[in-house]
Amino acid sequence: MLTLYYSPNACSLASHVALEEIGAPYEAKRVNFGAEQQKSPDYLALNPKARVPALVTPRGILTETPAILAFLAQSFPEKRLAPLDDPFAFAELQAFNSYLCSTVHVAHAHKGRGPRWADEVSSIADMKRKVPQTMTACFELIEERMLKGPWAMGEAFTVADPYLFVVTRWAAGDGVDLSRLPRVSDHYARMQARPAVKTVLAREAAA
Repeated sequence: MLTLYYSPNACSLASHVALEEIGAPYEAKRVNFGAEQQKSPDYLALNPKARVPALVTPRGILTETPAILAFLAQSFPEKRLAPLDDPFAFAELQAFNSYLCSTVHVAHAHKGRGPRWADEVSSIADMKRKVPQTMTACFELIEERMLKGPWAMGEAFTVADPYLFVVTRWAAGDGVDLSRLPRVSDHYARMQARPAVKTVLAREAAA
């Protein structure tokens, strides 16, 4: 049995959707950030980073979205959620997810998590003002160079797709004009139509 610790609207949504797509038994446990549950001794014992996602597996606990998504794809190869038989294609998928994690997510976090990087109020405000520019640049790169279509890596749905869906959900609130990104918008609509996505969004909304 796998157990996913998540928070609604966080990047953990990607792992949550991937688990639902796989269809194997799992348990989803909400971490209440509003009550700072992520800082509780019990949760810190699971994930000392005080963030989500965290995935409890029979072999131990995994954190970081790209690692969890790769683990799920490799653990359930019959679901074909990654090109596991092609080292180069698998590395391309990892590069896509790494970009979402290390660049897009960080650019998004500058809007609401400025104190992670600065103490001066003016510095935090400057980071926040920059978010529409940096996030738009990220999505222009995804639109023009990275998104192969119709899915992130081409014709086949992979674990890169729920992760792209997550950051696209943040885009409009970060000042990105999705009407100028037709390929990203098409991908977002495709994801919204998937039964696994509908199930997970409803579950997280009700939690």
